[in-house]
Amino acid sequence: MNELIVSLGTENKTWEDIEKKLQIVKDFAKIIHVDIIDGKFAQNVTFMDPAPFQAYKDAFLLEVHFMTENPIQYVKPFADAGFKRFIGHIEKIPNTAEFVAEGQLYGEVGIAIDAPTSMDSLQEINFEDLDFITVMTVKAGISGQAFLEEQIEKIKKIREKANTEVLSPDFGIEVDGGINSETILKAKEAGANRFSVTSAIFKEADPKAAYEKLDQTIENT
Repeated sequence: MNELIVSLGTENKTWEDIEKKLQIVKDFAKIIHVDIIDGKFAQNVTFMDPAPFQAYKDAFLLEVHFMTENPIQYVKPFADAGFKRFIGHIEKIPNTAEFVAEGQLYGEVGIAIDAPTSMDSLQEINFEDLDFITVMTVKAGISGQAFLEEQIEKIKKIREKANTEVLSPDFGIEVDGGINSETILKAKEAGANRFSVTSAIFKEADPKAAYEKLDQTIENT
């Protein structure tokens, strides 16, 4: 099943920044992707308090992307605020099995792989233990970057590995970064079925129309 996910982006410094975007998409978005950056994994730093999101836990399926060191420490606080999906970066997880087990107490767990990181980092990961993989199609940390075409091959290889290990075409492969009406098709063709989008929605004059166009694109092609 294909999913269009609205990402709030990486430039949010205050709750007011975040809530403004939530209000824009509240009437049409189903899944919200929240980036949490601690200034160590990437140079950027975002708003990191999960508590205010409780007001929106029934309005959206909330997904959190930890671009942080040792993301397991953040799982329970975000779960308590109503988040149901948890993404940690393979580059910064000391113990992948522990992170996955912690996240699956509260919902779905995905492992993210940054654009510069080789597929080799996933060799020891058993895809059967995961709910999904997030492929960064830009260098993690800053919204608004251009889609990196070389990540298409990584998506294909992850889909092949998932089909071998999980034996299901529905295993989640999420793409994050530079997704628009053109690149979303390339990612889908390569094997992605979850699409995290920021600029192609929020930078449009009519965010709802932009969302609906992207949603139709992945459903009708």
